[in-house]
Amino acid sequence: MEMVSRSCPVCGSNNQSKVFAKADFDFNLLDSFAFASRKLPEYMHYRLISCPVCDLLYASPIPKQNVLATAYHEAAFDSSEEARYASRTYGSFLPEIIQQLPNLDGAIDIGTGDGGFLEELLCRGFTRVTGIEPSKAPILAAKNEIRPLIKHGLFRVGDFPLGIFSLVTSFQTLEHLYDPKQMCQDAYAMLKDGGAVFFICHNHRALSAKILETKSPIFDIEHLQLFSENSIRYLLKDSGFVRIKTQILFNCYPLHYWLKLFPLPKKIKQLFIVFLKKTKIGYLPISIPAGNLAVIGYKKSLCKINLISSY
Repeated sequence: MEMVSRSCPVCGSNNQSKVFAKADFDFNLLDSFAFASRKLPEYMHYRLISCPVCDLLYASPIPKQNVLATAYHEAAFDSSEEARYASRTYGSFLPEIIQQLPNLDGAIDIGTGDGGFLEELLCRGFTRVTGIEPSKAPILAAKNEIRPLIKHGLFRVGDFPLGIFSLVTSFQTLEHLYDPKQMCQDAYAMLKDGGAVFFICHNHRALSAKILETKSPIFDIEHLQLFSENSIRYLLKDSGFVRIKTQILFNCYPLHYWLKLFPLPKKIKQLFIVFLKKTKIGYLPISIPAGNLAVIGYKKSLCKINLISSY
């Protein structure tokens, strides 16, 4: 597979003097779930560079964009249960965000999977709700009333009028994008004045990542970059967002899913998962800080700026 080198996708730095990890992957060992969400980790990754400017951890070289687009298009999906848990966790941030928005008309979720978070948006009163999903399988798994709200394909800003959304969300998707900076700039353009972005991203500075090192599931063949509090703030600020807030996320999932992520030998892990799914304890919900960051940023409100300048 042809690989291409790149500079830091957030700040553009070409300083690649600090190699965090050498490449460790074999495409021949990947299956249909390799580019799926909440999969059984393979613990593979590209060569990882630590950016000295913005603190991003990014892969270089990486496969060409069209190759990755095909991989996501054909990816399998079997995590509807986990998606519901994640959506409820992310939905708990909405009351605070809603208080700051101009209105609840227009929300888009990029990388929506089976549309679990679209349900959360609708329940909170949002109208004109849309999801974008590049993989076919999760859309087919979506509820009948949610499926029509999901647009199949890659996110393209040109598919939507600018300045019409009050909220743009994207959860654990920035890591997968060829150009996360362009996506943030596009999100800014799509928002109304005073609108917000709400992202969830992996944190390579998290305690779990430090303890497990490259055996942490965040170091994955899907992830082209991994953020920290500094790098995600750099990205949003450079894209024009203000009032940026980051917060450590406590993820809540059933016990059998947490075992799925733990670095045990694959066959032993699969036996334990099968056993747990046959017992009530396997579905015990457990909330832990698993190494994710919630980040919220707002588009400047011209009305407020004009009001301040008039005094």
